[in-house]
Amino acid sequence: MRSMTDQPVRDDRVVIIGAGIVGCSLADELTARGWKDVTVLEQGPLPAPGGSTSHAPGLVFRTAPSRTMTELARYTVRKFSALTVDGSPCFHPVGGLELATTEARWADLHRKAGLAASWGVTAELLTPQRCAKLWPMVNVDLVYGGLYTPGDGLARAVPACRAQIARATERGARFLDRHTVTGLETTGGRITGVVTDQGEFPADHVVSAAGFWGPVIGRMAGVRVPLLPLAHQYATTTAMPELAGDGADRAEATRPILRHQDRDLYFREHLTPGAGRIGIGSYAHRPMPVDPDSVPRYDASRVMPSSLDFTPDDFAPSWRDARDLLPALGATEVADGFNGVFSFTPDGMPLLGEVPSAPGLWLAEAVWVTHSAGAARAVAEWMTDGRPRTDLHECDARRFEDAQLSPAYVRDRGRQSFAEVYDIVHPLQPPERPRPLRTSPFYARQRELGARFLTAGGWERAHWYDANLPLTEGLELPERDSWSARYWSPAVAAEARATRERVALYDMTQLRRLEVTGPGALDFLQRMTTNQLRKRTGAVTYTLLLDEEGGVRSDLTVARLGPRHFQVGANSPADLDWLSRHAPPEVSVRDITSGTCGIGVWGPLARDLVQPLTDDDFSHEGFGFFRAKSAWIGHVPVTALRVSYVGELGWELYTTADLGLRLWDTLWEAGRDLGVVAAGRGAFNSLRLEKGYRSWGHDMTTEHDPYEAGLGFAVRLDKGEFTGRAALEARAGRPPERTLACLTLDDPATVVLGSEPVYAGGTAAGYVTSAAYGHTLGRCVAYAWLPREAAEPGSPVEIGYFGARHPATVAQEPLFDPEMRRIRR
Repeated sequence: MRSMTDQPVRDDRVVIIGAGIVGCSLADELTARGWKDVTVLEQGPLPAPGGSTSHAPGLVFRTAPSRTMTELARYTVRKFSALTVDGSPCFHPVGGLELATTEARWADLHRKAGLAASWGVTAELLTPQRCAKLWPMVNVDLVYGGLYTPGDGLARAVPACRAQIARATERGARFLDRHTVTGLETTGGRITGVVTDQGEFPADHVVSAAGFWGPVIGRMAGVRVPLLPLAHQYATTTAMPELAGDGADRAEATRPILRHQDRDLYFREHLTPGAGRIGIGSYAHRPMPVDPDSVPRYDASRVMPSSLDFTPDDFAPSWRDARDLLPALGATEVADGFNGVFSFTPDGMPLLGEVPSAPGLWLAEAVWVTHSAGAARAVAEWMTDGRPRTDLHECDARRFEDAQLSPAYVRDRGRQSFAEVYDIVHPLQPPERPRPLRTSPFYARQRELGARFLTAGGWERAHWYDANLPLTEGLELPERDSWSARYWSPAVAAEARATRERVALYDMTQLRRLEVTGPGALDFLQRMTTNQLRKRTGAVTYTLLLDEEGGVRSDLTVARLGPRHFQVGANSPADLDWLSRHAPPEVSVRDITSGTCGIGVWGPLARDLVQPLTDDDFSHEGFGFFRAKSAWIGHVPVTALRVSYVGELGWELYTTADLGLRLWDTLWEAGRDLGVVAAGRGAFNSLRLEKGYRSWGHDMTTEHDPYEAGLGFAVRLDKGEFTGRAALEARAGRPPERTLACLTLDDPATVVLGSEPVYAGGTAAGYVTSAAYGHTLGRCVAYAWLPREAAEPGSPVEIGYFGARHPATVAQEPLFDPEMRRIRR
């Protein structure tokens, strides 16, 4: 990737809709990369046009469960710290302090300190007394402790806009306020311009950075932007004399920004010469959705479009909670307040990237000030280089399934995202509603077996089955702490054991399946992926999608079902978009997931179950490993793939959705005498980690190349050209500086879950990507990114978990059946 000082001039015409903090940041980032024809259109007056940026209180807490979001926030802090307006910085590093007033929150702050260590953020757990030194007003009798992050602070959003407007303008950008967008022009299916009440603006690229007006802009292109505007309360107190001497002549705040998440509150100082007030933000009130079409224009607003009338009754409980925590507020009153509008998505994450159904239209939406510069940089890199340096799959605008784009779904999930802003949310915690949304044909049978479902992509996905609890008798399992025991059951261990010893059925319907057909299908897939696919019909190949820099976009399982017919097991909607964008006219790429279903039949007795049900030869000689064939299982036609993600003999059996229930019932009845069980995702994850199988999006992303990720076996540099090949060749012969390492916990009773920091030599050196208890091995298995020197097998490391450090050892992988005897018999 080129440095910002070595960028060629770009003549493409870019129109950015919205001059809030994201639009201004994006114009700055693009012009710094050589883009000269950049126009920013804004319906309000600059530099404070009245959107969410204009009222944002500016609190920046960088640490999040998402590594990506933390990185976006870290860049925002770095950039704004270097910007000044009128001699004042655009970021005040006053620090951040999060308080715990319950045991659960105090435990969670220990977990969050671990996340900070994983993502490279300096953080320290404090006693109540040390919290009070940072915030003398705090009622220490309520406080268990706090998490202090000295690098957090206050972003001055409007001054940061001013600074970036000035820089971008110097490089040739133009900012036009009082221009209301009324339409988008389309030519040949591509967005080619923006229509405003002041004229038309031709464009090669249009970026919607319109904030909570994003859905309005999207509709102009026939695009549903899954974003719900909601009002959030912010109030300021009357003057407090005790704040007058706290440096009010030097800065607008000196104390750390403060979070009281047990009551859904945050606080900051507002210091002015000779006086000071406290600002209080609340997420404790009812969700208050806002129709963006009904928001008045700037000149018709009482204050500004994004600042709605304050509703004191909604704030009353928060005001009581605020005075409990900060008793000094008892001598003050609420001086003023407003209900500020900003954006929530169904999963609480931003919407970034180009829209597949409207080429030329990019989204930079649902981005808060905290992540603004980082998100803008990522989109600018994406537009300039074809890829962002930071993995954005969690923020990718393409990530939602069609079923997740309905207005009802966006409303339900957006409201829940608001309610959960400060909740302690377990990484496996499923949404409460709307459920069930997407179900496999086996759903009724799964419920009969007591399936406990989690969700993914709107699908109900069985994690374990209560029907298997009697099989846990006699199993020796470590006692779990309250966190790792959530969304887990001893039935997981029984299902893993049954898979290793007998046979189990796994619902594989949720695995994305693409059909690639046409006279050029083979050549197309050869060009797009890393492994050799030029094999005879019936071959199954594990391969990778790379970007031009060699980063792993996805991993695929490609089955050649005919000379011009391939079934591709993929990961996300982005895979479909990537392949569709690059497919030549004679090649069809089609998502067949919803019309099909699949069952994984795995275990040493898998052949005993399947063979009597078919006249086709399922012997090892007649149906070898990594082969595919069409067959009949009873009355059901299936596409059978001899692959296994759990390290045992077996097949994935796919059929059409209408025949799915018959397939399940046929296998279930035939397997009764063999002790067949239904097994869920919990056992699946445990078994795949014992075998060393990677999970894209967790263990590797576009930030990693195949050799770092331990996937070099899926790369054939000698097969000819493919996307990313040149980048990999340029690294040939150089050992990777980091690697995905297999770790086993030294104490068989210790369980970790993922995202924990890994310490080498006492220093945080990496982080866990995936972890699960290995029931075959009798200890927890974790995969982690580590520097090469710390990743040698036998090296001792420690994994941080809720404040404790647990010894672990780097292990040679795979841990289970390295000779592959079980899977190939």
